Amino acid sequence: MAEVILKKVEKTYPNGFKAVHGIDLHIKDGEFMVFVGPSGCAKSTTLRMVAGLEEITGGEIWIGDKLVNDLPPKDRGIAMVFQNYALYPHMTVYDNMAFGLKMAKTPKDEIDRRVKEAAEKLEITALLDRKPKEMSGGQRQRVAVGRAIVRKPDVFLFDEPLSNLDAKLRVSMRVKITQLHKQLKAEGQTATMIYVTHDQVEAMTMGDRICVLNYGKIMQVDTPLNLYHKPANKFVAGFIGSPSMNFVDGRLEKSGEKIVFIFGNERRVILTEEMAGKVKGYVGKKVVLGIRPENLGNRTTHPEGEEENFLTGEISIVEHMGNEEFIYFTIDGQEFTSRIEARKSEGVKHGETGKFYFNIKRAHIFDAETEENISL
Repeated sequence: MAEVILKKVEKTYPNGFKAVHGIDLHIKDGEFMVFVGPSGCAKSTTLRMVAGLEEITGGEIWIGDKLVNDLPPKDRGIAMVFQNYALYPHMTVYDNMAFGLKMAKTPKDEIDRRVKEAAEKLEITALLDRKPKEMSGGQRQRVAVGRAIVRKPDVFLFDEPLSNLDAKLRVSMRVKITQLHKQLKAEGQTATMIYVTHDQVEAMTMGDRICVLNYGKIMQVDTPLNLYHKPANKFVAGFIGSPSMNFVDGRLEKSGEKIVFIFGNERRVILTEEMAGKVKGYVGKKVVLGIRPENLGNRTTHPEGEEENFLTGEISIVEHMGNEEFIYFTIDGQEFTSRIEARKSEGVKHGETGKFYFNIKRAHIFDAETEENISL
């Protein structure tokens, strides 16, 4: 078993600053868990506490059936891959990968077998005699991952391992690490991985589940699709997705049998019956409407859309992305972003007005004070 359990874990620095506020998290055996959040949200601090590189000031950390609070990193059964590779420059790739095993007095033939197996998995067999300075950043990062694999740890820890690579290399390494996880699981080896990133694309494409952090607190832990379609609060809704979700302040009011969201100069959109049933307790109160750019369409994308939910906006910028267009527009000074397939954009241009459909079935309503999603 290689599950990782955090119980009420806290981190307070000597100056009194509290970086981590009582985190509770259960990472399953063999799971690929991603920690994501903005800079300063304590994702790396939390990872380093699991690794034993950072002392915890409250709570418990369990790896498998061991309480590891007071165990040094070498006894925790973890292997860590750092952002800066942390390779020994004077050693060959082979020696870098074998170093930890030699220190553990592993038999020579076992070291040789493990190093060559890991090199094959990562397609770096041809690099075993090279030194780090003779390799690209992507190759060095594969060596760092290989060094972790040969140790056969209970848990792999990755601290923003791809942030020093260019965009194209990041994509290929992202795929390589995801494939490695699946391969280790298929071979029956321990494959529990905790991966820290600030890149939401990495988080969405790699993680079995994602833990979204902000200011040392967990905002939501869920699958990538649930985070995207069912954000628990405004922070998660705004952080996950690119371009980010549109937010507009307004209020809910009754209009006959319907509930409507009103904003700007008394602009209104009608809520669906299902959504109205969930938020009826908020009629007369301030709320925030959240709607993703792809759910702000036009008559071509939503020919069956109810007329009341088409609103006129002033188009400020159109970004042509090839297969789609990002249309930036304002309604009564409130800025919105729409994301539409290029062939369905109706040739909109800067400076024109356009009618945009608010697909309320795909929208969210947040409490203006608590920022909780009240429409789930």
